Amino acid sequence: MIIVVFIACSSDDNGTTPNPTTPTNPSGTATKIMPLGASRVAGARPLYESYRYELWKLLLDGNYDFDFIGTETDPADYPMYNGQSFDRDHEGRGGITSGEILAELDIWLNDLTNIPDIVLFSSPGGNDGFTDLNQTVANVNAIIDIFQARNPNVTIFLELPAPAMTSEQTPEFLAFYNQALNTLPQVATNKTTATSSVLTVDMSTNFIDAYLADDVHYSEAGASFIANRYLEVLAPLLP
Repeated sequence: MIIVVFIACSSDDNGTTPNPTTPTNPSGTATKIMPLGASRVAGARPLYESYRYELWKLLLDGNYDFDFIGTETDPADYPMYNGQSFDRDHEGRGGITSGEILAELDIWLNDLTNIPDIVLFSSPGGNDGFTDLNQTVANVNAIIDIFQARNPNVTIFLELPAPAMTSEQTPEFLAFYNQALNTLPQVATNKTTATSSVLTVDMSTNFIDAYLADDVHYSEAGASFIANRYLEVLAPLLP
């Protein structure tokens, strides 16, 4: 669970019922996308949503050739969409810190058949607490280094994360959160190479309390908001 900074059952537009036995069938050349992060990635239906299902539907609507990858598999029920079952693979774990991601990332990547072409790094450092942004930044830099070593052409998106509920925004929270929003774009600039783009995607601007199912996790409307923000930056990159 994301408890500090960076930071409901959904019905399908087609009204169909879940059928996990009919998987999405991406092509062998599909762009491999890794959703990475904590509980905002993992989701916990029916309590709160991940953005992944809404993004998956948007990418299907656009006929993009893609494949979500990760060592985790979402166990919740999701309605079929356009005759396909939700691609449940991801790399999100509730409560995980940036230091824990850094410690485990090589192991996760070793367990995968494919290395990601694109990483969606949700709420970087969201469970780290708001006492040592320098350590969080160091961890994020090292996580990026691992991806770039595995794939020198990887594209990494760092979220400028959606805030917690207004009632949870203490002065300490806001000081750390605002500093993080100002720092992450510089991290992206510093880590971009000639072949690997590190970019930010703004999930903070225009994000409102109605997009939250609890203090920090997405409602269906919030998941849709985040998914549409991702679509804007992914569309130019995907075949």
